[in-house]
Amino acid sequence: MKITSYGATEEVTGSKHLLEVNGFRILLDCGLFQGRRNEADRKNRSFGFDPASIHAVVLSHAHIDHSGLLPMLYKQGYRGNVYTTHATRDLCSIMLLDSAHIQERDAQWLSKKKMEFIPPLYSSDDVRETMRHFVSLPYETAMPLHENVTLTLHDAGHVLGSAMMELDIKENGTKKKLVFSGDIGRCNMPILRDPWAPSEADVVMMETTYGNREHHPIENVDNKLAQVIRETYERGGKIIVPSFALERAQEIIYALKRLESWEDVPKLPVFVDSPLTVDITEIFRLHTEGFDDDFGRVMRNAGNPFDLERIRYIRSVNESMELNRLKEPAIIVSASGMCEYGRVVHHLCNSIADPRNTVLIVGFQAQHTLGRRIVERNRTVRIHGVPYELNARVVIMNEFSAHAGHNELVDFAARFNGNIDQLLLVHGEPNAQKQLETDLRKNGVTRVMRQKYAAPFTC
Repeated sequence: MKITSYGATEEVTGSKHLLEVNGFRILLDCGLFQGRRNEADRKNRSFGFDPASIHAVVLSHAHIDHSGLLPMLYKQGYRGNVYTTHATRDLCSIMLLDSAHIQERDAQWLSKKKMEFIPPLYSSDDVRETMRHFVSLPYETAMPLHENVTLTLHDAGHVLGSAMMELDIKENGTKKKLVFSGDIGRCNMPILRDPWAPSEADVVMMETTYGNREHHPIENVDNKLAQVIRETYERGGKIIVPSFALERAQEIIYALKRLESWEDVPKLPVFVDSPLTVDITEIFRLHTEGFDDDFGRVMRNAGNPFDLERIRYIRSVNESMELNRLKEPAIIVSASGMCEYGRVVHHLCNSIADPRNTVLIVGFQAQHTLGRRIVERNRTVRIHGVPYELNARVVIMNEFSAHAGHNELVDFAARFNGNIDQLLLVHGEPNAQKQLETDLRKNGVTRVMRQKYAAPFTC
């Protein structure tokens, strides 16, 4: 058994891991690189392996850094199936189309502004062809991929439809179990069930996004969000929330729903300016199999948890542009989560120079993204090549994070009691991985190593 990683190694984007068993080649995730435009484009146009040589793809969840290069894989020759959950299939059907449309619009915009032209990676037709090859599976159901490989998907509790992969492998008369964590969710979060808790494996591939950081308690989220709303309202400003369209946007809207009854919180108009978020919110209503008991009860007894007194879901470009003329305080939730593309980029252009406004960061910002530069509070940030003064207040709420924090990652690895051949650390920046590796060794997990880009691991 050989594992080679072609993304999400000492970084948190471009997840791609190639598993080879007796000549059978399985790609675990096929994610888009995000970051510096030219560097990301170069990485996204070359896989480091021949797509036509892959026999099967297994997808952990629909976030673009895990799924966004699937159409490119097909465009370059892959013709096998993509195995994933029912919800992830439905989400990818709209998220990958949105990704294609964004690339097309960005190419047109850059060409119009006479900047460097970067052609789209793939088209809407490529996405439609890709979706024809999706095979969706329920959780906890074994699916043979090959005579020597059986796949079972387990609830990762990260986003709707997210899965950890359990692969039972027979090789040269020996049985081995590989667990790939995908992105590990947090316990006691609203909406979704807690993540699966595996205890047996020979090889574990584990994400490490928050390997050196702990989250603030989720119980703090309502009070902190209420405080941000009050303070921004008093300044007469707007709150711009760059949000991942999948899960994070729904969690924010649900939190605002909980605040509706608070008499001391101003009832600001809320604009969800993302057609993708609107579509995903509809898909949420179709997949109750992933909801925890409390959220399911809310949906049954209280109706739509994503419907506020003063909320407006926006689809058209003209309605989106009208928001630039807003003078009164408001909340604008818009994609993308790392501020790299989509309508939120234009809202930031219009808002970040005004000290009355707030940019509310509710998710991890990868290196070299606009979101990361905002988090680092660079005095000036460049958006589409144009410099803007960052005068707006920046507030970071990692309480919303859907990734396991440091202690939860340590607990995840400790479940195997050190009885594994190897624990491979992926999907994390170097400092996070180094800290987590040190702490895991202190906790008795000694067979741990950090995966390197394109460096095969054999076991």
